[in-house]
Amino acid sequence: MTAVGVIPARWQATRFPGKPLALVAGVPMVRRVWEGARGAKSLHRVIIATEDARVADACRGFGAEVAITRSDHETGTDRLAEVALSLDAPIVVNIQGDEPLIEGWVIDAAVQALREDPSVEMSTVVHPAELEGLDDPNRVKVVLDRNDLALYFSRSRIPALRDAKAAPRYWQHVGLYAYRRPFLLDFVKLERTPLELAEALEQLRALEHGYRIRCGKVEGWLGIPVDVPSDVARVEARLKETGRC
Repeated sequence: MTAVGVIPARWQATRFPGKPLALVAGVPMVRRVWEGARGAKSLHRVIIATEDARVADACRGFGAEVAITRSDHETGTDRLAEVALSLDAPIVVNIQGDEPLIEGWVIDAAVQALREDPSVEMSTVVHPAELEGLDDPNRVKVVLDRNDLALYFSRSRIPALRDAKAAPRYWQHVGLYAYRRPFLLDFVKLERTPLELAEALEQLRALEHGYRIRCGKVEGWLGIPVDVPSDVARVEARLKETGRC
């Protein structure tokens, strides 16, 4: 099944205006995401979706395919769905524009999780969480069932431990989703749900409406999403550690 990757890149982010073009070790963040996505073997196209001419011009300057979208979208998923209307690929992948450490094989894990299970409409990726980040609300945690289906996502530490001796493995969610295209177009029409609004996590809308999300597990990679300007320094430190500057 053919898959297309789309990177929503909104200029006017509430906590970090101009984030797509913020420099990460001298390179615009959206370019780092695009370069990582282009390494995914499962994608035959990678498109950057933006409402802003500054972002569009910069992206075309380094050779990216760009889709100009409406400026009134509430979420990146809404922007993704607008692009998906013009695509004929059966799988559309939402690659968050604030994951500058993303690598192609991580995206492939999300696509593979969806391809392997025809009973689910969407998939995502998780990795073992760093203990120091468990109480950071910008790092989303997830608990899984025995079949690697998501039970719940939260900005809080989950599960809570009543007995430290029974500590499970903690999983951190990666802002990456693979959708079957028909479901994506239906998903953005679903009523927003109480838990989604409480946690500000769109994927909870799918769970609350009764849909399942399969999670691909990745080892040996750790994502650092850039939610606020101070996160850039953390990403740059990781790039130096891994020799990717």
